[in-house]
Amino acid sequence: MQTIQRASGPVTVCATIAMLLAAACPGHATDATRAADATPAWRDTSLDFDRRAADLVSRMTLEEKIAQMQNAATAIPRLGVPAYDWWNEALHGVARAGTATVFPQAIGLAATFDVPLMHRVATAISDEARAKHDAFVREGKRERYQGLTFWSPNINIFRDPRWGRGQETYGEDPYLTARMGVAFVDGLQGDDPTYRKLDATAKHFAVHSGPESERHHFDARPSERDLYETYLPAFQALVQEAHVDAVMSAYNRVDGAPATGSKRLLGDILRSGWGFKGYVVSDCGAVADIFQHHKLVGTAEQAAALAVSGGVDLNCGTTYASLAKAVHDGLVDASVIDTAVQRLMLARFRLGMFDPSAKLPWSHLPELSAQLPAHGALARTAARESMVLLKNDGLLPLPRTLKRVAVVGPTADSVAALLGNYHGTPLGPVTVLAGIREALPRARVEYVQGADLVEGVKQPIDSGQFEAALDAAHRAEVVIFVGGLTADIEGEEMPVHAPGFDGGDRTSLRLPAPQLKLLKALQATGKPVVLVLTTGSALAVNWAAQKLPAILLAWYPGQAGGHAVADVLFGDADPAGRLPVTFYTGVQQLPPFDDYAMKGRTYRYFDGHPLFPFGYGLSYTHFDYADLHLDRTALDAGESMRITLTVKNTGQRAGDEVVQLYLRALDAPHAHAIKSLRGVRRISLNPGEQRVVSFDITPQADLRYYDAAQHAYAVDPGRYQVQVGASSADIRVAGDFSVRR
Repeated sequence: MQTIQRASGPVTVCATIAMLLAAACPGHATDATRAADATPAWRDTSLDFDRRAADLVSRMTLEEKIAQMQNAATAIPRLGVPAYDWWNEALHGVARAGTATVFPQAIGLAATFDVPLMHRVATAISDEARAKHDAFVREGKRERYQGLTFWSPNINIFRDPRWGRGQETYGEDPYLTARMGVAFVDGLQGDDPTYRKLDATAKHFAVHSGPESERHHFDARPSERDLYETYLPAFQALVQEAHVDAVMSAYNRVDGAPATGSKRLLGDILRSGWGFKGYVVSDCGAVADIFQHHKLVGTAEQAAALAVSGGVDLNCGTTYASLAKAVHDGLVDASVIDTAVQRLMLARFRLGMFDPSAKLPWSHLPELSAQLPAHGALARTAARESMVLLKNDGLLPLPRTLKRVAVVGPTADSVAALLGNYHGTPLGPVTVLAGIREALPRARVEYVQGADLVEGVKQPIDSGQFEAALDAAHRAEVVIFVGGLTADIEGEEMPVHAPGFDGGDRTSLRLPAPQLKLLKALQATGKPVVLVLTTGSALAVNWAAQKLPAILLAWYPGQAGGHAVADVLFGDADPAGRLPVTFYTGVQQLPPFDDYAMKGRTYRYFDGHPLFPFGYGLSYTHFDYADLHLDRTALDAGESMRITLTVKNTGQRAGDEVVQLYLRALDAPHAHAIKSLRGVRRISLNPGEQRVVSFDITPQADLRYYDAAQHAYAVDPGRYQVQVGASSADIRVAGDFSVRR
């Protein structure tokens, strides 16, 4: 049959006449009209998602398409397309959508060094997210934080501990970040072959890690080697291994071009280089930054055209509302709009938004999944595994026979200290004070805050609190000081300006002065003092490391944080968390914050003496490493090598050990990192139990460097060393091998 073309797609001549008649006589649509629109292709569940998405987009007007390219996408009633807000958060639990299980902050999850656990956590998060969304839809709610597209994880490299948003990341190491990120995305997106459970979003692409006050106009200029060896590998892993469906562009520029619209980053690297098939969303307001702050163009139309032409499909914000004028003015071709909208609609189809719920594997999830005991137990397990024992002179674990304990400090009874940023609303959060009291039901646990969190941010506490804390210490057998930071003073672009803090970032790594003053006074009482730290980043607790008998790092441990801290303090759990970041002695050991060169940063390039090294953490038991075996001592770049060793628990109690494998170049002709993590296993062993642990490495994947002259990765021939141990500085066994030319 002959066809004609119209803006919304090909239709038959008869159908066109029928539609004209229907328009002329509303309420008297002909049978032909009804037949033409009865089952549009996009509603046909027997067709593949690509064809359905293309058909749906072909039926939209230009204005309707542009409305779909903004995070608060409006409904298209004439097509039966409901409104949808793409903005949802799930950094360490479903956020801002009512009651949800709050797991440890991302940096704490990274400290577990437990990749399978991360997958379990993400699966629980996705169960809650799906159940919430389905419940919202049944109630006719389609607002922000009620959807299926989640802007997590944050896989930026935590290159400098002053960055307030570093708490959102998996630390300073590209390998650990990639392994944790892949597990998180797999758990969030699910494994159904047809539908996605949720969409995860790898952010912020790329080279983004502060300072917060400069993020809207800063130009990051890393070397090619730092770009490809540090800032990009985790993103590549999430794209190529986890098939993450979305990537969020960063606020800053990279080498002069806005990350939100960089044809090199979004086109050459992300899509052409890595084969990314999903959609790109801007960080919120980042498209407006192009003309308002970066001042690369003069108008909103020009900024929108630059961003969408550069590969940004979805605008968190409203600047894309100017795209209609940009198209009419010839700044961008309408076909670019079509491509972006088809990617967005394809994502919605894959999420099952236009299909009967009976076809989706998750329709059975209970609405109250956020209150499932299993999720609460998992939050406690994750928090326990995240605890890092930084020092122990034999004081820990504390006996349960204690009769009088003083709990002191500004974060001891603080729910905020449990949560970190981008958190949900927990059901029954347990503070550290509450956890200690529950663990010691027969003891007298006396609590005094004693000191402000930081100078000049909140209303100061009563001046008598300081002396009251000392009095409580004198009456106690042991003092537990709980302090550090909260997300009230470190985080994302915050109006916080106080000694040591600026705009969410830190200018000092020291424990805030009011806390350190009280801590020193408590130690002077002669009573044993345990320091429990809440924080999202490294703290230079130099004095405490010298003077106190025990230091436990709790991070922002989530809703069960108080129970987890008590579990470790009183010996119900063996501490086995490890540092995913280096703890420096102070900012004097670091390059300038706004310098994006990796030299002098992180364990991979820092040649000084840190306070605590990357990968560090103590235990209540002891593990021996032996019998390192390399199945070959010479191999080609494309071959693989199996590394095995035996780890034995030689202590008196069960515990976990985090076995870490590092590679080091011995005589390579090009510069390499000092060493690089390339394998990790967290294992549980009973007293006297031993286990063979194995790793597989391939030079092409594990020893590559970026050859800027050739614009490609390469492997240096030469000698290398395998190092396996309990931290980057505690190597227990080592063996050499060579890579042939």
